[in-house]
Amino acid sequence: MKRKVLSAILCFSMAGMLFAGCGNNQAAPAATEPADDANTEAEEPAADAQAQAPTKSEDNEGMMVYLVSKGFQHQYWQAVWQGAQEKAEELGVEVQMQGPDTESDIAQQVQMLNTAIQLQPDAIGLAALDVSALNDGIAQAQSAGIPIIGFDSGVPEAPEGAVYANAATDNYAAGALAAEETYKLIKDTIGSAQGSARIGVMNQDATAESIINRGLGFIDKMAELVIADGKTVSIVGNEKYVNDSMVTDKGEGGDVILDVAVPSKVEAALSSTDAQTLLNKEDIICIYGSNQFSGEGLVNGDANIGKLGKDVVGIAFDSGTVIKDAVKSGKLAGAVTQSPLDIGRKTVELAVKAAKGESVADVDTGCQWFTAENMEDPSIAPNLYD
Repeated sequence: MKRKVLSAILCFSMAGMLFAGCGNNQAAPAATEPADDANTEAEEPAADAQAQAPTKSEDNEGMMVYLVSKGFQHQYWQAVWQGAQEKAEELGVEVQMQGPDTESDIAQQVQMLNTAIQLQPDAIGLAALDVSALNDGIAQAQSAGIPIIGFDSGVPEAPEGAVYANAATDNYAAGALAAEETYKLIKDTIGSAQGSARIGVMNQDATAESIINRGLGFIDKMAELVIADGKTVSIVGNEKYVNDSMVTDKGEGGDVILDVAVPSKVEAALSSTDAQTLLNKEDIICIYGSNQFSGEGLVNGDANIGKLGKDVVGIAFDSGTVIKDAVKSGKLAGAVTQSPLDIGRKTVELAVKAAKGESVADVDTGCQWFTAENMEDPSIAPNLYD
């Protein structure tokens, strides 16, 4: 809107009068008001038009925020989108959201970010699948003066100054919360084990910051708790998690073995296969799935095995119908939920503030532990999307 008023003022200054078609000779930018509005405002003398034109610091009218998520295939992203729409309506701004077909389609997300930049929104929200692949686009947004707000996993290692703030769960702390609650359930089993006790850690990938931190938060806290009770811990499995964890013993030698699984691609069948592999190990006592994808893979992988809720404690992260039903039935002992609605709301709120030149800072959108006993509580239920 601001660009159209300026265009009309320039036409007046150059010609000394307004021609009826002046505002309609340009293609309207995607985030602006219809061309007729620009003409109406431009009928005033130039000085008055500039004085009356709303600025981004005074009015949100005509502003557009474009969100690029990691996908739309999980119900989690639909809940983020719902929260974003709610906040956009409250603030009187337009919001759009796109995401790749799957969370392994990095090239598709790169193209979506480039498309967003071409639309020249007032701000961009970005949940990065692979920051290194997105850095060229991020730099272009920065050069164009478009502020970026990270959400969900944030945008680590982006060009300095490009990302103004992040709206996300403290994923490392959330993983640690999952470990603390899990350890209460398996402490006695570990203490009485005659041989090794294996804990599976299922992660969707080894590239997204949110997934990595949830896995590492769980691994590091679990190791800390086990060692505090006089047992030794070792770690095996995916190289990224093995190398980045605080567990110094790499291999099968611990009283407790943390066994980390990551599928070669983000495909449900591969995640279910990982679950089956872990469930069929003789010393397995517990498996943790660090997001909706992995939690559902755990439940589906157990469908023909039937160990969850009996011989093996299952723990998940996020929500969705499969995980909720598994918690209700006792197949999963519990799960950690984020607040996807609040992530969407806070992302739009931060984006609007950044676009208006206001100061913004990172926001921790929180997490909660839920079980069959508390999942209907008013403080938890709104975040348990289907």
